[in-house]
Amino acid sequence: MRNISWLFLILTLICSTTASAGNWAHWRGDRGNGVSETATPPTKWSSTENVKWKVSIPGQGSGTPVIWEDNVYVVSGVSAEQSKAAAQPRQPGGNRSRGGRGSAPLQTLQFTVFCFDRATGKEKWQRIAVEAKPHQATHSTNNFSSASPCTDGQHLYAHFGSRGLYCYTMDGELVWKRDDLGKMETRNGFGEGSSPTLVGDKIIVPWDHEGQSLLYALNKTTGDSIWTARRDEPTCWATPLVIEHDGKQQVVMNGQTCARSYDLETGEEQWRCGGQTERPVASAVTDGGLVFVGSGHKGSFLAAFRPSGRGNIEGTQHVVWSIDRDTPDIASPLLSGGRLYFHKGKSGVLTCLDAATGKPHFTATRVPGLDSIYASPMAAGGHVYLTGRNGTTVVIKDSNTFEVVSTNSVGETVDATPAPVDNELFIRGEKHLFCISGS
Repeated sequence: MRNISWLFLILTLICSTTASAGNWAHWRGDRGNGVSETATPPTKWSSTENVKWKVSIPGQGSGTPVIWEDNVYVVSGVSAEQSKAAAQPRQPGGNRSRGGRGSAPLQTLQFTVFCFDRATGKEKWQRIAVEAKPHQATHSTNNFSSASPCTDGQHLYAHFGSRGLYCYTMDGELVWKRDDLGKMETRNGFGEGSSPTLVGDKIIVPWDHEGQSLLYALNKTTGDSIWTARRDEPTCWATPLVIEHDGKQQVVMNGQTCARSYDLETGEEQWRCGGQTERPVASAVTDGGLVFVGSGHKGSFLAAFRPSGRGNIEGTQHVVWSIDRDTPDIASPLLSGGRLYFHKGKSGVLTCLDAATGKPHFTATRVPGLDSIYASPMAAGGHVYLTGRNGTTVVIKDSNTFEVVSTNSVGETVDATPAPVDNELFIRGEKHLFCISGS
């Protein structure tokens, strides 16, 4: 009888552990809002404190890591010299050097997918999707591998923009690729960076540039085209958001000319609204009833839209509220607990609004320790994580008032949004991938 009791206890613990294990399959989380409903990552760390492991990553990349069960996936553009140096097995804690920001921008790169063991940081596998020389330069603070991968637990999708979209099994076997979508010519040679979005049997791929802009819906199993929507938009770096309204799904995209929505099944435009600013980057968020879209370069605009509209909804009741100051540029807004958080431009100045009404909880609040911002705010465990390019993450309470909990740094540049899973936080820095854990 005692043996049976012990067996029952062991099985219960195993089941509980399995049930509590979380994933982070997309750079903005399951709903696209930047929130984990289950994770409780640490609120305090340094380059050594609460670092479970760190592993060096060759090349350059600023896509957010995605985590599925025991694996962590990241992407990078690796030069030939770095690839040779990386041929030796890498263990957590290494410090392999990489090319700097001043290196020649149009060298041949190996666009690479890495898989690391979540428990130890040991590399499980890497795959070179393609070796190519980019056809266009990129901004000095961008790189050629800044789109985030995504996964549905069956396949992993790595998007290298003009170099193609690649579908792998979770163990790294290539299933299909689409390297025939063309070449983007981005505004001012600022480079590429929009990430795809998975939904149902589709993967939605944005393709906004100075040529004919498009939105692709591909079959995620085969890579075959389902529909292609032509967009009257210049370069935009936003990621598609999929929402549901009245039993149907829509794809919402930011844009310089208009914020737009498309029918997920057909690609037909549903509604649009002007008022955006130049070269938008921030992705939309939603609470189910409203969708929020904004931009903040050479102007300010952010609005809450009812997705029930059709055609041009500017100036109609389908625009619930809008603001024209302190709106986000590169970092996307965060929607958590009915609160909409966003940075002013690329700065460390933070605003928090009531999402339903647009009324402020706090506005234009300087976050100490933060200056230039590329990473988007993220929420988990009752806290909001705000990360600057200087590697500093300021943790504040997820509440109506501004309250700093801690200030932390990994000691190197961070442009990627951190990924929370269970009691861990994964940070993709300029040189390393960090697993932050309080246990």
